[in-house]
Amino acid sequence: MQTVQNLGKIGSMKIFAASANQKLANAIVKQLNIPLGLSEATRFPDGEISMRVNETVRGSDVFIVQSTSTPVNDHLMELLIMIDAMRRSSAARITAVVPYFGYARQDRRTRSHDPISAKLVADLITQAGADRILSMDLHCPQIQGFFNIPMDHLRGIYNFADYLKHNFGDLSELVVVSPDFGSVTRSSNFAKMLGVPLAIMDKTRLSSTETEITHFIGDVEGKTAVLVDDVLSTGGTLCNAAKTALKKGAKKVFACVTHAVLAEGAMDNLNDSLLEKIMLLDTIEIPKEKMHPKIEVISIAPIVAKAISCIHLGQSIGKLYQGDMYRTDQMMLDE
Repeated sequence: MQTVQNLGKIGSMKIFAASANQKLANAIVKQLNIPLGLSEATRFPDGEISMRVNETVRGSDVFIVQSTSTPVNDHLMELLIMIDAMRRSSAARITAVVPYFGYARQDRRTRSHDPISAKLVADLITQAGADRILSMDLHCPQIQGFFNIPMDHLRGIYNFADYLKHNFGDLSELVVVSPDFGSVTRSSNFAKMLGVPLAIMDKTRLSSTETEITHFIGDVEGKTAVLVDDVLSTGGTLCNAAKTALKKGAKKVFACVTHAVLAEGAMDNLNDSLLEKIMLLDTIEIPKEKMHPKIEVISIAPIVAKAISCIHLGQSIGKLYQGDMYRTDQMMLDE
């Protein structure tokens, strides 16, 4: 790993984790060959969160790994309190590494009197003392503009493309399928990476948990359909999309989804689904009781470690998208 050069008052890199992404944080520091920072999160008897940092961070370049996943409010408060602790302990720079950014669905006002919760959360993180934020596959990309601090946005489709290129075999058998219009851009970029066709579905939302596929554009006859989405919540959209793809002639259906929210009802839907395999990234730690046999987890630790190193060394995050730099099975920053 390269040494720090021309970083002024910013000292050594230190990585800490609150409670949401302990496994991922340990995998990241293993990639970087440094220890995980010493900290602990506890609760007072009334439920208030207590964060304690057990080593000096004065002058350090601090990275805090914490998804704002379920329980969303607890994990968000842990992140804010830890950022505040680092700021008050004279860290030179604080980067919030938030693989999954909660409250991202509320990015605009759809009715009068609605809040814009995503903007509020962005302001809270900034006001707590964060100097930068690093995240992956925001539910709405425009949320990047809600931050008044530098915001680095990683894209999960590179991890999935790398995985399929090295594990699937004949890519000509694949067709990338967008399960709704909201995923068209992501799915189109993914299809271009793999050099395969694109199909598009459109859905009508019947309720907060139910959807219906109403239109299908493209050809999946005799192919393996790969559904691409950013969030697996209840799984209703993906399960309906899998049924539709099979009715249109697909021989089997896979899914590539960045964030494993796995809300209530998700496991029942997966049990009943026609999906052969669901590839998920570990932006959210999946509990053992939700590790369904159809699920395969791909770690983002290598690419997050590379991004952290780029930030620490003052290098461009953009180079991670060039050539083989996004390979998820190796560190390449010391070339």
